[in-house]
Amino acid sequence: MEFRRLGRSGMKVSEISYGNWLTHGSQVEAEQATACVKEALEVGITTFDTADVYAGTKAETVLGEAPKGTRRESIELFTKVYWPT
Repeated sequence: MEFRRLGRSGMKVSEISYGNWLTHGSQVEAEQATACVKEALEVGITTFDTADVYAGTKAETVLGEAPKGTRRESIELFTKVYWPT
């Protein structure tokens, strides 16, 4: 996997990121979603994208549980928050 620097932050992120908008909690069972995250990690994807509104918060929950046993320092997790006004 190739990595790139994220702006001036000094952080390196994988060129391919894993998004879980439609794959966790609504379209795919938790066990399969966990397997997908583990496979992504296995092939070198370290950057994950999620949001609190994906699948009614289930997507974040699955993504939080899936990488257990992986060093937290080796994963970049991007999330979004939405507050309607």
